[in-house]
Amino acid sequence: MKEYKTVIFDLGAVLIDWHPDHLYKKHIPSEEERNWFYENICTSEWNEEQDAGRSLAEATQLLLNQFPEHAEIIRMYYDRWEEMLNGPIQGTVEILRTLKDNEQYQLIALTNWSAETFPIALEKYDFLHWFHGRVVSGEEKTRKPYTDIYQTLLDRYKVNPREAIFVDDNKRNLGPAEALGIKTIHFVSQEQFKEELTSLGIL
Repeated sequence: MKEYKTVIFDLGAVLIDWHPDHLYKKHIPSEEERNWFYENICTSEWNEEQDAGRSLAEATQLLLNQFPEHAEIIRMYYDRWEEMLNGPIQGTVEILRTLKDNEQYQLIALTNWSAETFPIALEKYDFLHWFHGRVVSGEEKTRKPYTDIYQTLLDRYKVNPREAIFVDDNKRNLGPAEALGIKTIHFVSQEQFKEELTSLGIL
């Protein structure tokens, strides 16, 4: 069986239950109206620019200029961003704990996350301090799925891609890792992730 030495974790939707719904369900009860809001105003593409380094103030002002009639609900996105965090995904945190206690693997986080909001998560969740290293897109001014952020991780932490596993819930982010020679796991559930790690001899 192939010997792996590094396990790379995405964070959002793998270890942390983050979603705008956790905030906006309280203020936009209609799922249809919330989806319209996410598809037309606070879009995933807009959010990803913050993940890649754009400031929260600039991002908010951009939307306020475009949609002044939605000012209150736009400002809420970052004024009350912490309410989008719904806590840890416990099963995956337990997998991370097992790997940490094993002391056999280098554990690294690779996340698309704003540099301005990531410190909030660091303060809330002790398990984010279990990693031997982390690469946060907002700090690097780039993001997944751009190849440079994966290469930054490999270089900074001296990771041999052939000895590494990367888990992410977004399939789009797996291709560049695979192209670099990293074994990937598409995260669907805690149970499925555990099964795949077991089949690879990691657990």
